[in-house]
Amino acid sequence: MAFDTYEALRSTPIDRILLAASVLVGLSLVFARAAGRLGVPALALFLVVGMLAGSDGPGGIYFDDPWLAQFLGVSALTVILFAGGLDTDWHQVRPVLWPAVALSTAGVALTAALVGLFAAGALGFGLREGLLMGAVISSTDTAAVFMVLRSKKVALRGRLAPLLELESGSNDPMAVFLTTALVQVIMAPGTSPVRLAASFVVQMALGGALGYGLGRAGLLLLHRMRFEQEALYPLLAVTLAVFVYALVAIVGGSGFLAVYVAGLVIGNSGLPYRRFLMRFSDSLAWLGQIVMFLTLGLLVFPREVANVIGPGLALATFLMFVARPVAVLGIVPLFGMRWREALLAAWVGLRGAVPIILATVPTLAGVAGARTIFNVVFFVVLTSALVQGTSVPYVARWLGVAATERVPRRSPLELVPNEAMDSELLELAVPLESPLAGKPVAQLGLPKETLIVMLSRNGQYRVPTGSTRVEAGDMLFILGPRAVLDEVRSRFTVASEPERQGH
Repeated sequence: MAFDTYEALRSTPIDRILLAASVLVGLSLVFARAAGRLGVPALALFLVVGMLAGSDGPGGIYFDDPWLAQFLGVSALTVILFAGGLDTDWHQVRPVLWPAVALSTAGVALTAALVGLFAAGALGFGLREGLLMGAVISSTDTAAVFMVLRSKKVALRGRLAPLLELESGSNDPMAVFLTTALVQVIMAPGTSPVRLAASFVVQMALGGALGYGLGRAGLLLLHRMRFEQEALYPLLAVTLAVFVYALVAIVGGSGFLAVYVAGLVIGNSGLPYRRFLMRFSDSLAWLGQIVMFLTLGLLVFPREVANVIGPGLALATFLMFVARPVAVLGIVPLFGMRWREALLAAWVGLRGAVPIILATVPTLAGVAGARTIFNVVFFVVLTSALVQGTSVPYVARWLGVAATERVPRRSPLELVPNEAMDSELLELAVPLESPLAGKPVAQLGLPKETLIVMLSRNGQYRVPTGSTRVEAGDMLFILGPRAVLDEVRSRFTVASEPERQGH
């Protein structure tokens, strides 16, 4: 099939390929803008664009190459996970590390098992095929949910936002392992469970350890390199991300976990041109998402999906109302999270591109019925995006865990560091439940070497004095040496829990 796709591309004039690509990406960007207004996750609209452009739609583009789709998907996901790690504030997610790890491992496994048993018992699939389907759709894409929340100017209270952010960034490796392990069991029935368990431990241990080590090495390289053109720094960072994924995967570790951890390490350290790097990686991640969803949309044949609407709808309903809630409510309350927060976390189980990418694995491995699995998974993902994605803001308000998000305007300040400068400009928000809210600037307890150069409130900017009181939701622009940045960030962690519990 890859040969057919390659030959078809060679026989098409280059200008037509470029025209089609630019039109599809352009339409996706227009749809992304419309998605915010409609309250629909952009990923659903990207998939629709791909389907319309495919052979069953008006576009008429024939594409049936699972290997190429998987290659593009893995490449895009590498960049997306790296950008997610860069954007993750360690001080915000550290208090929810263990519940997030539990959700991204035990929660994923439990979801996969429940879906698999339902598919086998109620929908007529074989047990192994049902479990494989459950593994494929077990990971979440909460980033799409946050896009909808931001479009509706809704924020989540307490520990919900960092919990969901860390879970969605770290649960893909578990889904990948379960999928590949079950494919191995189906194709080689004599596979030892003990060997699979050992493989899981090795993959996760190598992924975490090498991701951290390579992240530290990459950070050192980024500090040592002296480019005359600052635009080369983001290119080097993205090259490092691809290198980390590929190297760790080759040696038998989880490449996805490694690249996310590497991004987390680099993003939470003093880094030259950090703001420029963040903007570049975010743009590249958006491009990766568009390409990934367009490709997956092209790969599906709507007439085939129409044949699995019944089982797909049953599976999506079971996943949303039974499997995900059971997995979350069986884990999250153990870590002291309130029941309202747990209920929203149970509902925020949006499925994204990863399940569709993983659905190509059985096809490439030659698993019987793989095409049916792919079509069912595609339908479940689309249903989840439309139902859960659009309803999250309303469910959050109904449960009382929503707050009005204050979206600042584009920053009027930007510091361009160089090798002679040891300072960095931080943008830190005062969390909604922070003990710092209501205190004057002089009593925030910041290191004396730092200076709050500007404060943003309700879209308005002002230069604060020592007597200016900060409020929840304020954005502070803090200038200070890199040596004290960790201490500064720790003051703005949502869970300054020890301080809060001590009062």
